[in-house]
Amino acid sequence: MSLSPVLRQVERLVALGVHERAGLSAQELRGAAAALSTGGDERSVLALDPALAPASVLAPLMSRAARPGFIVVDMTDVDEFAPLDTVAVPESPVYLVRSPDRGDEMANWSPHEALPAILAAGRTPLLLTEGITWVLQQPEILQPGTCFMTIGSRLRRPGGRLDARTPALWISGGTGRDGVARRGAPKVGWCWAGNRHTWLGFASGAGRVGAPAPADRA
Repeated sequence: MSLSPVLRQVERLVALGVHERAGLSAQELRGAAAALSTGGDERSVLALDPALAPASVLAPLMSRAARPGFIVVDMTDVDEFAPLDTVAVPESPVYLVRSPDRGDEMANWSPHEALPAILAAGRTPLLLTEGITWVLQQPEILQPGTCFMTIGSRLRRPGGRLDARTPALWISGGTGRDGVARRGAPKVGWCWAGNRHTWLGFASGAGRVGAPAPADRA
């Protein structure tokens, strides 16, 4: 599954109105993407600063089988899930995530087991917002029985303790509180950090590349 070139990806985001939701003009988003177009590799996904385009804003833009994406009803604090201390995010409104991978080989691992393996391989776990923007560019990466967690995003409780939930992206079965009308829709949900699921891998990237500051381009 190949990603489109960065300059084509930015047009997809503009068509979805992501720039407006992030408080950027289409020109600003295109300019940042142009500065990044040679900074990644053949498989990089264009991502936005989570502070500008949080998960609650991006999730409804996903689509599958003509059904919009959604966030599970018991994840009202979704935007409070922030990067782990081990995850370095560029100080840039727009950046690239290099060589994203769904992590299928770690299906049936728990997040507790997967994170050390991802880091030991020299890779970085994807943030929830990065996973969503990947789905915006490649909806087909979510397949029945083959989806992924984004364990780079965690909720920190008072005192520094991590919440036991880990965010994930999968396809709704239309059961329970999801509702039959959402059957087949892309879904943001969560799993316990100590649990295993045969149908969820662990998305990771080879690194992140931020857009250069304007002075660097002078």
